[in-house]
Amino acid sequence: MPESLFRNARLVTADAVLDGALAVADGIITEIGVTRAAEGIDCAGDFLIPGLVELHTDQLEAHYRPRPGVFWHAVAAVQAHDAQLAASGITTVFDALRIGSDVGTPGMADHIDTLLAAVETARADERLRADHRVHLRCELPAPDVVAHFERFYRRPIVGMASVMDHTPGQRQYRAIEKFRQYYQARMRFTDAEMDAFIADKHQEQAKYSEKHRRAILKLGHAAGLTFSSHDDATPEQVAESVADGVRIAEFPTTVIAAEQSHAAGLAVLMGAPNIVRGASHSGNVSALALAGAGVLDILSSDYIPFALLQAAFALPQKVSAVSLPAAIAMVTITPAGAAGLADRGELVPGRRADLVRVRLIDGIPVVKGVWRQGERVS
Repeated sequence: MPESLFRNARLVTADAVLDGALAVADGIITEIGVTRAAEGIDCAGDFLIPGLVELHTDQLEAHYRPRPGVFWHAVAAVQAHDAQLAASGITTVFDALRIGSDVGTPGMADHIDTLLAAVETARADERLRADHRVHLRCELPAPDVVAHFERFYRRPIVGMASVMDHTPGQRQYRAIEKFRQYYQARMRFTDAEMDAFIADKHQEQAKYSEKHRRAILKLGHAAGLTFSSHDDATPEQVAESVADGVRIAEFPTTVIAAEQSHAAGLAVLMGAPNIVRGASHSGNVSALALAGAGVLDILSSDYIPFALLQAAFALPQKVSAVSLPAAIAMVTITPAGAAGLADRGELVPGRRADLVRVRLIDGIPVVKGVWRQGERVS
């Protein structure tokens, strides 16, 4: 691959914004700050940032199952999902796939097998703009979650797993009424059916959650997977995550859980939509509050891919203690490091030339170009 030069750019490094140029050869950044002004791609004063690294997006499932009971062609769903990610500046993604049977999706394991195969096929055929890996979201109270995990965790494309428990009355759904509102509308339950559903969830948690957590962590650690906790709310839950060798604290629901996770060396991950909206859709702690307290490390787009870029540029405007380089690090170098990807996420010589050219118009970032390993993909 011939050398490329990105000139007249505002380069966002780990700790500064520099005016200048960046050189790329063979898909790798070779120089930063060079001033060969007459050649290369003129960025016209736009920002040039590392390609975004997404650790937890549920959007592949949404493309595969766009309506209840409707399942799209799996490879086509992967391609549509990938195109949306690339247009949002995401060059590395861990597609989150839920395992453990769900009342709304019968035959869950077969659907996950189909999606894993589709991602593998799309990668092998070089159909994809972003670098796709898989994050297994393990719903611990589900009776068959360990069987599902055993079926999939050794696939080379699987790099992360999270241990989750969405039982009403704790963690994400500390307020049972929030759980009731979400699921009753989704499942069209009567009040009596909803009461029975909640009772069943409590029984499943008591029977399965703890033993499934132990089994999945043992298998996953032996395979070298990166583990995340999910919705920790109490000091006891954080202590359990630390003892279990978890590296990322996804969506802690309280300030104390976020503070203790951060202090223990877990990377605290919150949803980018929480930053953009200014609040959690579940009524839990605000990501802005955690950023202001200095305990927010990583952002995830969660359910809106473009929110990742939007939140990174909005955060310094909303929280004065967070600089633009620090906010961009939350979507690039820090998630890359947490996932064990030391070859990307920062504008320094020797790293992959995963790059995004961004222009701000009325405060909203506009993606003007995306490059993965030096090759333009969007």
